[in-house]
Amino acid sequence: MNTKTKSVPDKNVRFFCSWSGGKDSCLALHRACQAGAKPTRLVTMLCEDGIRSRSHGIRRDVLEAQASSMRIPLLIRGATWSEYESVFISALREIRKEGIEAGVFGDIDFPPHLEWEEKVCAATSMIAYLPLWECSRLELLDEFLSLGYKAVVVTLKEDKLGREFLGKTIDREVIKEFQKAGIDPCGENGEYHTLVVDGPLFSRPLQLDEGGISENSGYCSLDLRLRC
Repeated sequence: MNTKTKSVPDKNVRFFCSWSGGKDSCLALHRACQAGAKPTRLVTMLCEDGIRSRSHGIRRDVLEAQASSMRIPLLIRGATWSEYESVFISALREIRKEGIEAGVFGDIDFPPHLEWEEKVCAATSMIAYLPLWECSRLELLDEFLSLGYKAVVVTLKEDKLGREFLGKTIDREVIKEFQKAGIDPCGENGEYHTLVVDGPLFSRPLQLDEGGISENSGYCSLDLRLRC
């Protein structure tokens, strides 16, 4: 199957969403739900210590709060980078037994990610769908905001953006600032990552407090914690 020609699962197809907690995976999930497909699992990979997500550095309990608000069960696995693929495939084999037929991913146009996603889904007799594939960056951001979703910047690449962006809510003014900085407005090249805190799929917004800022390999991340 050419994933590019069919971006969302058919109506009533049970699917998992590869869930980073950020805006792109959220919009991909939203589009699949709007098509009438059935979200059955969110799948998130954590670092091997099981504390934070490997992609965005989001705390486990914050990811659990997102899933709870959306009323979609969350499947979490921890792995090193070297173990990542095998652990991910093992997780898919587990949920395949529950009748899940497809996976939804939030990538926009990075071919190696498409190839990997098709590979891991094929290994478990599933089909990979990429609802955002080859869409206009600015149109995706406009759709995300127009739908009423809210996302904050939680991680950024320090040679691309200043720390003043950490904790900012994505809006049209922030998008203009991204463009002035000369980065991909969606952060597709890893310039920044986000955490979705509210929107149409959420039954209630996340209540979060800002913690400290950590640094790792040229990236800095804001520690967001659930409000007690």
